[in-house]
Amino acid sequence: MKAAVYDEFQQPLTIRDVPDPAPGKTGVVLSVKSCGICRSDWHGWMGNDPDIKLPHVPGHELSGVVEAVGSDVRLWKGGERVTLPFVCGCGTCEQCISGNQQVCDRQFQPGFTHWGGFAEYVAIEYADTNLVRLPDEIDFVAAASLGCRFATSFRAVVDQARVTAGQWVAVHGCGGVGLSAIIIASALGSKVVAVDITNDKLELATSVGAAAVVNARTDDAIEAVREITGGGADVSIDALGSPETCFNSISCLRKRGKHVQVGIMEAGQHQAVIPIDLVIARELEIVGSHGMQAHRYPEMLEMIRQGELQPQKLIGKTISMDEALLGLTEMNSFHSRGLTVIDRF
Repeated sequence: MKAAVYDEFQQPLTIRDVPDPAPGKTGVVLSVKSCGICRSDWHGWMGNDPDIKLPHVPGHELSGVVEAVGSDVRLWKGGERVTLPFVCGCGTCEQCISGNQQVCDRQFQPGFTHWGGFAEYVAIEYADTNLVRLPDEIDFVAAASLGCRFATSFRAVVDQARVTAGQWVAVHGCGGVGLSAIIIASALGSKVVAVDITNDKLELATSVGAAAVVNARTDDAIEAVREITGGGADVSIDALGSPETCFNSISCLRKRGKHVQVGIMEAGQHQAVIPIDLVIARELEIVGSHGMQAHRYPEMLEMIRQGELQPQKLIGKTISMDEALLGLTEMNSFHSRGLTVIDRF
């Protein structure tokens, strides 16, 4: 099969022929139909993920068709249209048994712990626990856009933040995760303040549901959010992942507000400074959010099927796997609008 491979961190990817994968006993092989290009893939390429072993094939936002099935797989026969979370649970550890596959003790992550979807085929472990059947109304490109950013945002907004109608929600960073969070929070009836440093991203945020925007390059993000919301956001989400956006997100909360950290920090920035004086004085809550379990997908997919959520609004362009060679390495330039999805292999 053809795959996009890098042999060293921060070095160019190349398209090459590699052996076709075979399914493990509990796994399947998917014929990849679409795969998103995500900033998390860029973090991996930069060398920020210790799970990655070289050479490596990135790509964790997958959709495709079940091509081959392992001997112990019960729920899949072949030919099904599917997607999956970027964190796949083993199904048997303490976390998985409690329903928290997103923090599985033995998690499988295509594109990180194993080769991913920048390829014609990909092997997926723990298929019965992690594969999600796609409704006919959702095409492969839209499904690939769910895999990390939209599903991650759904869990962050719905399960971790527990956003309700009428709340003020601040979203820091209007990339894929941030824009997804804006769509979802708006659909739940909240009022969203979008924060970014570029006006085109803020225009896009407004188009997908933001009630107000703040350009953090020209304005004091903390004070602007507190003024717009009349005292601070009820929920604030760091959807980018930087010391500045994390600090701003916590600082812009009203009393007893909740900060949700979704964005991943770059290497060397993981020990970010937080305003602990405000955390205590305002009784703030700080919560992490890491992916979403396969068993939580049906609620999200039904909202998409009913037209309540429209992730397709976030798709900026589709490209070939050849074009993805530069698309990944330039991911941190923040020049693109919307999500980029590989749909030609």
